[in-house]
Amino acid sequence: MPAVVARKSVLAAWGTLAFCLVIPAAAAQTTNNAPVAAEALRSGPAARPWMDVGLDPAKRAELILREMTLSEKLTLVFGYFPTEAAWQRTATKNWVFPKDGRPASAGYVPGIDRLGIPPQWQTDAGVGVASQRGPTPRLRTSLPAGIATAATWNPELAEAGGAMIGHEAFLSGFNVQLAGGVNLTREPRNGRNFEYAGEDPLLAGTMVGHTIKGIQSQYVVSTMKHFAFNDQETNRFTIDVSIGEQAARQSDLLAFEFANEIGRPGSVMCAYNRVNGAYACENDWLLNKTLKHDWGFQGYVMTDWGAGHSTTQAANAGLDQESGWAFDRSPYFEEALREAVNNGHVPEARATDMARRILWAMFANGLFDHPVAGDRADAIDYAANAAVARADAEEGIVLLKNAGGLLPLANTARSIVLIGSHADVGVLSGGGSSQVYPHGGPPSGLVVPDEYGKGFPGPKLYHPSSPMMALQAATGTRVTYVDGKDVKAAAAAAKSADVAIVFAEQWTGESIDVPNLNLPDGQDALIDAVARANRHTIVVLETGGPVVMPWLPRVGAVLEAWYSGAGGGEAIARVLTGKVNPSGRLPVTFPGSTTRLPRPKMDGDPKLDRDAHPASDYNVEGAAVGYKWFERSGAKPLFPFGYGLSYTTFAFSGLSAQRQDTGVVARFKVANTGKVAGQAVAQIYVGGAGLEAPRRLGGFRKIRLAPGESRSVSVAIDPRLLSTFDPKSRSWRIAAGDYRVDLASSSADRAQSVGLRFDESTIEQTGIKGE
Repeated sequence: MPAVVARKSVLAAWGTLAFCLVIPAAAAQTTNNAPVAAEALRSGPAARPWMDVGLDPAKRAELILREMTLSEKLTLVFGYFPTEAAWQRTATKNWVFPKDGRPASAGYVPGIDRLGIPPQWQTDAGVGVASQRGPTPRLRTSLPAGIATAATWNPELAEAGGAMIGHEAFLSGFNVQLAGGVNLTREPRNGRNFEYAGEDPLLAGTMVGHTIKGIQSQYVVSTMKHFAFNDQETNRFTIDVSIGEQAARQSDLLAFEFANEIGRPGSVMCAYNRVNGAYACENDWLLNKTLKHDWGFQGYVMTDWGAGHSTTQAANAGLDQESGWAFDRSPYFEEALREAVNNGHVPEARATDMARRILWAMFANGLFDHPVAGDRADAIDYAANAAVARADAEEGIVLLKNAGGLLPLANTARSIVLIGSHADVGVLSGGGSSQVYPHGGPPSGLVVPDEYGKGFPGPKLYHPSSPMMALQAATGTRVTYVDGKDVKAAAAAAKSADVAIVFAEQWTGESIDVPNLNLPDGQDALIDAVARANRHTIVVLETGGPVVMPWLPRVGAVLEAWYSGAGGGEAIARVLTGKVNPSGRLPVTFPGSTTRLPRPKMDGDPKLDRDAHPASDYNVEGAAVGYKWFERSGAKPLFPFGYGLSYTTFAFSGLSAQRQDTGVVARFKVANTGKVAGQAVAQIYVGGAGLEAPRRLGGFRKIRLAPGESRSVSVAIDPRLLSTFDPKSRSWRIAAGDYRVDLASSSADRAQSVGLRFDESTIEQTGIKGE
């Protein structure tokens, strides 16, 4: 086995599925036992030219395809669920544990020994190496939620975090990680918003693209998902999203496009829902026309677990791999696909293309050259990885309010009371398939008994990173805790303390959406009572997305800490005490009320079954998602996209903008005009003729500055952000007219503006490339 090498470019940052249906044959074997075509294939490397690492991945894939039988090619396109799943056994389908699958994992695709093709061992992911439920789950390091990483506005941190979880996946025996969630926050009540990266295509695509890039630096295929418009969990298996092509390409699909260009993912996971009448996993427009043709995607498309619905339709529409048998109603890509190819309903060339794409991704990401060696978790440096997670959490925390300089906590505070959300023992995690069970806790992974108690997407889990203990260590002050279940007792405790900190939570998870944006379980009333008892009340929000705040005028300070991961308690304490200057900025708009949303009531009835056809019309807002909807409709948000406070102050000046090729380069200066070091997040917005809203985010840069320091900064604006998509020509066009470039600290701010004029032009789809 070659040594496990963490690629230097990213990891340098670490320091800081007929009655009794026959079980598909491959489920009980590791390899396809097709006859050996040539004895030479059993000899040395020279007889396997595809093992020449100097060759392009596409060439290596073609060389191995020449030696493969149809049966072998089809072996690669059907995967199994390797977790005990007796509930999958029915009168019409069966499930057995696949030989050599990793227990408590997400997926397994057999390899082919005679050709040296390794199996694909797949782990759920998003923020780390997730584990299926059980008495002894894998315990690994969890990054903060994807939305928290997006709130850092720091692509380098996203890439370092991706490399960390990719490395843990590799050492855990996995070479495919189901991470890379790009779905926009079109519906703020979506239970999976915490897994994603906010509402703006550029920010989401950039941050997730770098996470994908980091994961794949560790010889692990990353899976960009859920393609596409999987923007709510209510009726997620059946809902039909309607959206025009122009609006689609300028919103959710643009985020995927950017992430694809930066991260170059080996795989894309198609979504559960329908899009314009067709299921996403058999949607020719999404898979063939847009992803593979327009974007030149070379990798493979896999189903989400249970998102397969057909054989011939799906294969011809661009689906390359059926995942997680037996979640689908039938094993569409097993014997049914073989028959479809043999009778000509699916061309054999298409079956070859499926295998080609899978092999390309495996070659491109080192799965042949750096094979995994089973579970080697004893080689994981958990301390170093926890530091990566904590750094991410620190930069993702957003300071929303700080009246009278209540924060950072003064050294003169003699007593602090923490109230609610188990802040004495840990920090909250989002639920569902992305759940990482924490290293450093009990074998069950639960430091708090499961308070959900209804099965998936639970358990409701807390990471064993205690804010109370971290605050005690950081301040030397007497810190106490009350659970907040008795509001009067909480208010009394607050009244007797110098400072009261309410930890308020909104647990969200896959398969469920929240009914509204209020904090659940009477927490709004709790905060109100505590704030009336102590004017020095601080609220720390542990949420997976935006919430409303009826108590906001009465509290002194508010921190949005999201789901903060393995080092979340320490990160929160360091920001509260000023050891870290908050530098997070909101990746989503916080509305004042759901009445201000494009859909005040979520589309679909949660009581509908999987044979129903609910619908949602995304043409209401079209491409004007999030802050664009608010600005276009004139509604004022509670907190705008891009917003966040600091313990210092920054000044922006000297904005200029010059055309460069078909894009624009903005130049300006940023100065730290305060007394402490901090990080500014300079945001460039663009507006002009024919756009879906007055402004779009055109670029951003995070800059670390010492007190009194200033720096000149340049930001390139991708030409697509100045353009509209023309469905007829399938091209991006800049309309003739006047355009504005704004330098701002949020979508509601405009520090400086300059104008530009463009003639009508069509731009090449060169895109933004990874470094």
